[in-house]
Amino acid sequence: MSTAPVHGHHGDGSQPIARTPDAVAEALPPAQRMEFYREMGEATDETIGGVLRRWWLRAELYRDPEGDRIHAALQAGTAPGDSASVVLRRLGAQ
Repeated sequence: MSTAPVHGHHGDGSQPIARTPDAVAEALPPAQRMEFYREMGEATDETIGGVLRRWWLRAELYRDPEGDRIHAALQAGTAPGDSASVVLRRLGAQ
């Protein structure tokens, strides 16, 4: 598995987390690390890329100083914008 390039940048000048299992695990809070390893261990050839991508996004969110606020807004349904289900329904109606 290779490291995929990451587009964009971090406002604090830090580098994005490499998209490797070791880098993602290191960036996760200890309480999340075992769940990451469990999901990676249970992944198939078809699903392992998605598991790594999902956990990489979580690791980036945990590192973001606004991460807790963003996560709470998403969970509460108060984040700006439309939910994926609304967008998909809208696209399906076209």
